[in-house]
Amino acid sequence: MIVKTGVPPIKSQGIKTKLVPWIKSIVPSDFTGAWIEPFMGTGAVAFNVAPQRAILCDANPHLINFYSGIASGEITPEVVKEHLTREGELLLSKGEEHYYFIRERFNSEHSPLDFLFVNRAGFNGMIRFNRKGGFNIPFCRKPQRFAQAYVTKITNQVAWACKIIKTKEFVFKCQDFNQTISEASSSDIIYCDPPYIGRHVDYYNGWNESHEQELFDRLSNFGGKFILSTWHHNDYRENEYIKTMWSKHSVLTREHFYHVGGKETNRNPVIEALVTNFNAISIERKKESPIQYSLFETQAKYGAA
Repeated sequence: MIVKTGVPPIKSQGIKTKLVPWIKSIVPSDFTGAWIEPFMGTGAVAFNVAPQRAILCDANPHLINFYSGIASGEITPEVVKEHLTREGELLLSKGEEHYYFIRERFNSEHSPLDFLFVNRAGFNGMIRFNRKGGFNIPFCRKPQRFAQAYVTKITNQVAWACKIIKTKEFVFKCQDFNQTISEASSSDIIYCDPPYIGRHVDYYNGWNESHEQELFDRLSNFGGKFILSTWHHNDYRENEYIKTMWSKHSVLTREHFYHVGGKETNRNPVIEALVTNFNAISIERKKESPIQYSLFETQAKYGAA
């Protein structure tokens, strides 16, 4: 049986769509608590794991506002289709000046629909904000961006997310990761996908060593199970925090190639890591279309830091 991995309507650098089968494969089969994400991001993992109960949080209010809009019924596939079709036609006739008009309007009014527009029309699907909280990704230089087929594709992605949100008990919160972890109980599973320290950082409030240490301390003291996504190494260097912090727990690794990024030189293979505080055994079904894994999965072992 081939299970297709769903793609969320919001794109971002470091999206976990192609790693979803691996992450899903280590979720304990007897899990009955809430699935909790302090760094929801695009929602790719939560929507594919699709637990009955989920608390999805992020410090970026625009991500939360978008999915909260779907949950409330304010944002529907029909509304998205109408918005992207209308603005896409103006983009085609006016060119990139219309993108910057929408970007300025979004930074002023914070419309979730405008957020979707600039996210899908911005350069390489990146999400980045300046110190004043303004979205500052440049135009992708494709005035024909919102052709009918592309609008239909995004509309279908919204419909997929909408169906899951409507049939499950999903709660969306804009809050700090510390608060989210403090609200979790021992029967819950916390899945963390924080910014990859030492690599690209598009997190809304920034990310540094003190945040990484704080997250490590919080998860290490958590009474339930957790899964953390991070990077292990690439062709040029290692993630030093694996050795100094996360190797206290179980570390699984696998190669992955990122196609989304600001520069082609940044789009290189990287060895991903899943860190857990339980004995995680990856048992995957047939490769989920369109996933292709090229190297390996191993248990990484280090000596004491």
